[in-house]
Amino acid sequence: MSENESAVVPVDGEPQADGRPAARGAAASVQHRVTPSATDGAARRTAPAAASTPPGATPGEPGGAEDADGVTSVPRTIREAASWSWRILLIGAALAGVGWLLARLQVIVVPVAVALLLAVMLTPVRRFLQHTLRMPRSLASGLSLIGLIAVAAALVTFAGQQVANGFADLSEEAIAGFEELTSFLNQQFHLDLTTYQADITRELEAQRDNIIAGALGAAVTAGNLLIGTLIALFCTFFFLHDPRGIWSWLVGLLPVAARDRVHQAGRRGVVTLSAYARTQILVAGVDAVGIGLGSVFFVPSLAVPIGVLVFVGSFIPMVGAIVTGAIATVVVLVAKGWVAAIIMLGIVILVQQIESHVLQPFLMGQAVSLHPVAVILAVAAGSFVAGIAGALFAVPLVALLNTVVLYLNGHDKFPELGDGDKLPIRWLAPDAPPLRIPLRRTAGEDAEES
Repeated sequence: MSENESAVVPVDGEPQADGRPAARGAAASVQHRVTPSATDGAARRTAPAAASTPPGATPGEPGGAEDADGVTSVPRTIREAASWSWRILLIGAALAGVGWLLARLQVIVVPVAVALLLAVMLTPVRRFLQHTLRMPRSLASGLSLIGLIAVAAALVTFAGQQVANGFADLSEEAIAGFEELTSFLNQQFHLDLTTYQADITRELEAQRDNIIAGALGAAVTAGNLLIGTLIALFCTFFFLHDPRGIWSWLVGLLPVAARDRVHQAGRRGVVTLSAYARTQILVAGVDAVGIGLGSVFFVPSLAVPIGVLVFVGSFIPMVGAIVTGAIATVVVLVAKGWVAAIIMLGIVILVQQIESHVLQPFLMGQAVSLHPVAVILAVAAGSFVAGIAGALFAVPLVALLNTVVLYLNGHDKFPELGDGDKLPIRWLAPDAPPLRIPLRRTAGEDAEES
């Protein structure tokens, strides 16, 4: 080989001129060109023609910090954990913002949620009146709502009369029980509770301003309750009268590509709410009848109020019936003593066992498809965020979200519904005349046309 010819150093293990094999590895994958010097003929190496990817690094992977040798110094697991972390924080911040907004608008949100559940429960009644008795839709909706109000008023009135009739006897029994308790404590622990009466009286006098402020706050709460009741009744009527029109307007606010999927998911969510409402009414009825019949043997004058209280409280799954059953036990304790209270507690526990092992797994599990652990956690989280209202609506909300999210991810819990029901997005009623809006024209526009 002459001096003016350039030699290429062989790679891939080919033998060199002196018979030695070329080096392998990362250095051997670089092809160097040797050019003889014009003065002394010594060979020197030029810059590599192509560099290989350093070991341990992924070609073209963004987001990794590289050191001086070009090797990624942050492991893949750390990068993935960081990417998940900021997304989780962003989702948590969005949920916290939504929760704060709902808490601020609780006076409006809670009545609307109550109206939605009432409309779901009254829809079979409205359909019966409309399709079987041939009533107009508006009349059927109004009669359904009026019937609900009449039943609720009758229950409250009857329970109030029972409480008023049995209050005198109960108060006398409560005073006698309290005196018996104080005498027992005086004999066993040598405590004279009468010495604390003066302290209690002075403390009540000192807290008089706070008591008045609390009474004013109760008045404000009563006013909000009245406003919420009116909103709930108003929304219930229109949810019964024109549910599809309201849903069509809401879906029409979404992008066109998402409307059909949201509509189909909403249909399945309504089926879940209907199943939850029917099942919860059945479970609450069983709890109310069982505990109410048990209280008949001890406080017959208060059996109906206790049953109504248990029925209302049982709409908070697993927790409401326990609390109301404890109240019933305390009433029996005050009225009849320890033995009757222990028997009443056994009746409450028996009813709770029937609910927990028979009704909840078979009925509520099939209705909402939620594990009992999920139900307990949902009730706890709802009560922590929004108090009694949060505990009341936590389970139906979680069940609704479970059905909707599963459908949007490809799992249909109600395939028998199909996708044939298409929602027409319209802004006017079908029989409404075309809307003509006269536009005022300026003098300049008239001059330009002329």
